[in-house]
Amino acid sequence: MNLAMAERGALRAQSHLKDKVSLVTGSTSGIGLGIARALAGAGAAVVLNGFGKPEEIKATQEAIGADFGVPVAYSGADMSKPDSIAEMVQMTLDKFGRLDVLVNNAGIQHVAPLHEFPTAKWDAIIAINLSSAFHTTRLALPSMIANKWGRIINVASAHGLVGSAFKSAYVAAKHGMLGLTKVTALEIAEIGITCNAICPGYVYTPLVVAQIEGQAKSHGIPREQVIRDVLLAQQPNKRFATTDELGDIAVFLASEAAASITGAAIPVDGGWTAH
Repeated sequence: MNLAMAERGALRAQSHLKDKVSLVTGSTSGIGLGIARALAGAGAAVVLNGFGKPEEIKATQEAIGADFGVPVAYSGADMSKPDSIAEMVQMTLDKFGRLDVLVNNAGIQHVAPLHEFPTAKWDAIIAINLSSAFHTTRLALPSMIANKWGRIINVASAHGLVGSAFKSAYVAAKHGMLGLTKVTALEIAEIGITCNAICPGYVYTPLVVAQIEGQAKSHGIPREQVIRDVLLAQQPNKRFATTDELGDIAVFLASEAAASITGAAIPVDGGWTAH
């Protein structure tokens, strides 16, 4: 392959989502923001969603728009409330006229023994980590069906494939998300729409950084020991995935190269679920 051909291939890769519209829930930071930036880099307009300081969210919107030259909108929809989710999807359709790539990433966590697990925390985790994906998907599908093209990408977890003690609600929700992924994929398989799940292990995000520092301080052990022996104890490669890696996987799943990949759960866990 000569240099000109390679450059043309790179340009196509960077713009293959041009004129497409993406919505990424839980995307004002961490994994969701990494995926939103990657989709913008591939040419898609982006609708961000999540909580945060208004000035920081505005700066994030402006940065994505400036870096990639795509329209960037924002919805502060509460992902635990179906009516709020409906307003977000309708805002997307009103603003852009279509919705092509839906990334269900919003999630929260709480750790406690099952017999002590607060019922309010269980309800919130199931609502935000699982039910929200049902609501966004059912509302996004009519636009995708009308256009005979769509990509639904559910950010599940290694905990969608294996269990861990003290994470009953999170594990249940992520297992449920994989079930929802499979059913969605089967129902839309002949329409030009795919639905897949990404299953990350530990990802290097600001929340994880804070967790590392907190555990190092509380246990009186070095930061490196927390990473290797606590957080990454189950990951054979002993490294965090990055938000850029997950963004690149999402862009691939949204590409024509992935048109025959649907109903899949893709581990990005350093070998965790290979045990």
